[in-house]
Amino acid sequence: MPTSISAWVDEIRSGNLRALSRAITAVENRTPESLPLLQSLFAYSGRARIVGITGSPGAGKSTLVDALAAQFRARHQTAGIIAVDPTSPFTGGAILGDRIRMASHSLDEGIFIRSMATRGALGGLSSTAADVATVLDASGRDLVLIETVGAGQDEVDIVRLADLTLVVLVPGMGDDVQSIKAGILEIADIFVINKSDREGAARVERELRALQSLSTRADGWVPPIVHTVATIGTGIAALLAAIDEYESFLAAHSLGLQRRIANWRIRLQQMLRDELLRRIEAQSLSEEAMTQYAAQVAAHQRDPYSLIAELAAQSPTSLANPPSGEQAKDLPKDGTPC
Repeated sequence: MPTSISAWVDEIRSGNLRALSRAITAVENRTPESLPLLQSLFAYSGRARIVGITGSPGAGKSTLVDALAAQFRARHQTAGIIAVDPTSPFTGGAILGDRIRMASHSLDEGIFIRSMATRGALGGLSSTAADVATVLDASGRDLVLIETVGAGQDEVDIVRLADLTLVVLVPGMGDDVQSIKAGILEIADIFVINKSDREGAARVERELRALQSLSTRADGWVPPIVHTVATIGTGIAALLAAIDEYESFLAAHSLGLQRRIANWRIRLQQMLRDELLRRIEAQSLSEEAMTQYAAQVAAHQRDPYSLIAELAAQSPTSLANPPSGEQAKDLPKDGTPC
């Protein structure tokens, strides 16, 4: 076990998989050493390509990730895979454990696979997925593949993290237009119609192209549509070529940095909100205080909008002492003093 953060970082950078696993666990659990560790590792990040893979459940995302990873390894590139799964209501851990589907890479030190639970986070990602991606990036991986939980149209958070986003569709899922409409459609840099040997693949492509004809992206890129059958490797080479083409497009138009700036602007706002909330909760807003506030709102003794504005304006120490039930009854419902 490293005796210092700097020694830990050195072990991660040298390829020590145990040190890398411990770092990811620390980041996931928000342990005290996770912040200085991330601060130290960040200087070594920013080199890996981050590819997001999202789409509906059953679209074959895990199999596609497995096939893509094999192709990148054939190029002698290393990869880190983050498979975000639903949270178990019993353990809080990942339910599906996508590492099982990627067992063929278990002996390959060039591929590091980590399943993560969403832990209640919306948007298809774990709240710490971005930080785990930073750890994998800093460890020297050439590529970080992030597979989202597969919840449907709410999975848009990946676009704020990935340099490139694949949206995976599959024929035969009922209403094809319903499955590709707003939310998922706008975030795709490349569309992948997986299991394209099934009936209906051509119809999905036609509907995609019809939707694409109705609007154009601000950067001028028209997301290509690639047909794959990931289970047997069909179309994976074409998908790799599409990924290379998009990266060339970003480089030719100097859009890569612009995209990262836009992504970081959103992430910094979210990080600031999370940090402020953590500080308030840790310093003063106890469970008891929050329960009292909730009881007051539930009883319509306070309105939640004025309450939040008041809490945000108060010093942290005063948040720990909400008005008692009797005091709250004397307050008007708009939250202003009597």
